[in-house]
Amino acid sequence: MVAARHYITAQEYLLFDRASEGKHEFLGGQIIAMTGASGRHNLITMSASHSLYPVAIRKGCNIFASDTRVYIPATGDYTYPDITIVCGTPDYQDGDVDILLNPTIIIEVLSTSTESYDRGRKFKNYRSIPTLQGYILIAQDTAEIEQYIRQDDKWIYSAAIGLQSVIALPTLEATLELSKVYEQVKFESSEGTDT
Repeated sequence: MVAARHYITAQEYLLFDRASEGKHEFLGGQIIAMTGASGRHNLITMSASHSLYPVAIRKGCNIFASDTRVYIPATGDYTYPDITIVCGTPDYQDGDVDILLNPTIIIEVLSTSTESYDRGRKFKNYRSIPTLQGYILIAQDTAEIEQYIRQDDKWIYSAAIGLQSVIALPTLEATLELSKVYEQVKFESSEGTDT
């Protein structure tokens, strides 16, 4: 016999998550605990944020760290992207100003435990956000950045592989150098690439 799942409301989730010391996503009426990120994950996230910050400021955009939730109206879910960029004035769900409604770019640093979710259901949900123009996936175990850009009703894929590569970010009218994103990351000899 399978135990019945317990579903909660979004309001119950927000009360719980805001009072909690940890972070939790809200997916399909259930609370999903987020595990701590690895040192490599944190290095990549910080380096990517640092590289994008001057570009974002010039474009009138703001960069938000992983402590800011994004609300997905089509599903009612709440997520914690690794990096969220909002171009223009941030629009918040309520007075607590910790839930963004209008992300322009969402960036996720992939990990073994989240990669299939980040590529699958999470990306599908993110695509339903009307303001979202770009979705970027950054690998941890190799120098690789993948990007999906919204063009009309289609999502156009591009990728950059290798530390010497650069990926164009048309939404920000800029480029991102992989050598900067992975600057402090030490790959094992069987991982990554220097080309």
